[in-house]
Amino acid sequence: MVYLCTKEILSLMLEKSTFKKQLENLIPFPENQHYLLAVSGGADSMVLAHIFNNLGLNFQIAHVNYKLRGEDSNEDQKVVEDFCCENKIKFHLYEVSEVDNKPENSIQLWARELRYHFFKQIQEKENLEFLVTAHHLNDQLETFIINLSKASGIKGLSGIPANDHKILRPLLHFSKDEIYDFAKKHKIEYREDLSNKKSDYLRNKIRNEMVPKLLETNNHFLENFKKSLSYLNQTKDFVRQQIEEIENRITISNNENKFLDKNKLNIESDLVKFEILKKYGFEKEEEIKKIFKSETGSSFFSNDFQLIINRNELILNKLNQKKENQKEIILTQGFDLNQNNVELNISDPISSIEEINKTFQWDFDAEKITFPLKLRKKKEGDVFYPTGFSGKKKVSKFFKDEKLSILAKQKIWLLTDGNNRVLGIIPFRQDRRYAKDEGTKRILTIFNEK
Repeated sequence: MVYLCTKEILSLMLEKSTFKKQLENLIPFPENQHYLLAVSGGADSMVLAHIFNNLGLNFQIAHVNYKLRGEDSNEDQKVVEDFCCENKIKFHLYEVSEVDNKPENSIQLWARELRYHFFKQIQEKENLEFLVTAHHLNDQLETFIINLSKASGIKGLSGIPANDHKILRPLLHFSKDEIYDFAKKHKIEYREDLSNKKSDYLRNKIRNEMVPKLLETNNHFLENFKKSLSYLNQTKDFVRQQIEEIENRITISNNENKFLDKNKLNIESDLVKFEILKKYGFEKEEEIKKIFKSETGSSFFSNDFQLIINRNELILNKLNQKKENQKEIILTQGFDLNQNNVELNISDPISSIEEINKTFQWDFDAEKITFPLKLRKKKEGDVFYPTGFSGKKKVSKFFKDEKLSILAKQKIWLLTDGNNRVLGIIPFRQDRRYAKDEGTKRILTIFNEK
């Protein structure tokens, strides 16, 4: 593997020009963009705000006062607010109160979710495309160690992304010491969060106890770490490309639902299985093992996908909560008595899966039907009298006899009337009891044209 040269990256020192270069690496024409800066009042975020201001960029500032450190929290807010006032920068403040339900535990996670929700609201209201945070190289090292302890794989070891869904982190190539030196040189006022000196949380413990000892081992430790991150990111990109090529080879079809060849994926390494299925929310080791041991008919669910085992296929069905929760569709409330023939095209509800998206036309005697006319999913005990058969048949038995796939069974709609009687199973069979006959005066035509 050929690695990109990291000499330019390693030789960087924090100055306005080098910062601007990093920002230009993240997005084109940064001077034309609009930003929201997350500023806590600490050295890193105040330096970030100072440089943005000196570069003449179009930005606003957001600050969250968590009220966790008494007067110190208020002093943090004041430093940020004063900076904005002096430089005529729009300032957004969120003050935490009792309504925010601060938890006894997991305060860091709660605080993160709260502030990012606040930031998103501001961005939408003010039309600010990019959120900018002041994460730096020491944060990268701490995150690397945390992820190393979690067995998070190459993605976790590759560090914090510099541009992650329009969250920019232009200070990632600069160390904490460089940021302090810059603040001292330019006389930038900032606040020290003394709670960071306590090793109460894992990150603080790593920052206060582990990192100083690592830095003592080698004068160039951070520079070498930065270089290693560059190598890891290039390796990650190479692996991702290979995984995509394998996924393309084992994909049987990819319309609305993705069909993967189960046997071909099963012979791949555990890494390949994990990386492919993780994209769809299946990333637990034991769950992935069960997927390949399960028989036809088994289903697994992630937040966004349903995975169905169908013989030699893994069917990945994107969950659309609105559609999945839709149990009934009203087609028409009644029949226009001024017409003798009314037509209804129902292509939209059945267009999502090819197996049931077939052309058909059913003619009903409208006077035999109780309105409204509806589409609904199968219920326990449903029966109908299919054309071409004698007697009645359970809908569940009809599904079985037709040898429909599991996915098709989930998607099929039954055509029913106002008395909840089954008029047909779309698009397969019409109930003969309500079909047009020689004595029919008013015809209702239900059809699908592909």
